Amino acid sequence: MGQIDELRLMARIARMYYERDMSQSTIAEQLGMSQATVSRLFKRARQEGVIRISVSVPQGVYSELEEQLIDRYQLRDAIVVDSIRSDDDKVIMRELGAAASYYVESVVKQNDVIGLSSWSSTLLAVVDALHPVPRKAEIRVLQILGGVGNPSAETHANRLTARFADLVGGTAVFLPAPGVVGSEAARQVLLDDVYVRQALELFDQVTLALVGIGAIQPSSLLAASGNIFSEEELLLLKSNNAVGDILLHFFDNDGNPVKTILEDRVVSMSLEQLRKVDRAIAVAGGRRKFEAIRGALRGRWINILITDRFTAEGLVKE
Repeated sequence: MGQIDELRLMARIARMYYERDMSQSTIAEQLGMSQATVSRLFKRARQEGVIRISVSVPQGVYSELEEQLIDRYQLRDAIVVDSIRSDDDKVIMRELGAAASYYVESVVKQNDVIGLSSWSSTLLAVVDALHPVPRKAEIRVLQILGGVGNPSAETHANRLTARFADLVGGTAVFLPAPGVVGSEAARQVLLDDVYVRQALELFDQVTLALVGIGAIQPSSLLAASGNIFSEEELLLLKSNNAVGDILLHFFDNDGNPVKTILEDRVVSMSLEQLRKVDRAIAVAGGRRKFEAIRGALRGRWINILITDRFTAEGLVKE
């Protein structure tokens, strides 16, 4: 076949596929060719420039920035939401919550064990934006950070988990322990409790985790819960170069765990357990949390990040 004849055939196949919405198998049948031949001609058509595909990215969508984040930090996925300002935490949380809820609605599947942090303001925004998911069998929603604390805040944590479980058609599994206890001995007593132990045994079965990333200074929600360290203890963390935490486990600017005596008083999923989760999703943004988010990415404690465009731009410039 001469080149002009092959080009003519490639152009005809391309028009049949893109302009007449015909499938490759239908094209092959109509032209009396094998589907493998049609597929080969499609590939040649792209090489020869007969077919040129362009993607028109809508305003407010940051696909290129997401790809840069994925490549830079070896992530499984990244979602970057539009934001007008970098310092308005309430607006950023609402936008992140909407994006994260859509993601969860899209990926949750049968038999998932979903780990949920109890005291993240951003995850509260996720639940507020979440729509009921078509029912799937055997979903469990598990607290992966102790939920006991100030009575009013504790009620909030339980409702957060229960509401999330209801929306995804799952069963809530509570962790009936504080996030922070007074001593290592007190923590050990709690770990021996049958109900606490039942929750802890599910940590290694979590298939999708939703966590926030905290700066050293706790959020108002976490502070209200009572699951925080004292000012003196926070100073100890800072003196050990801590920049942020996930599930009250602290790390430095390079993502290395900060080991202090405080670690032995935390009741939550460990960072190593989180790292092994198939979809470990952090929902975090804003100028205040930039160093903490960067540290979490450098440590590779999570593999999916949902953040705002200002934070994303700063992260890819590193």
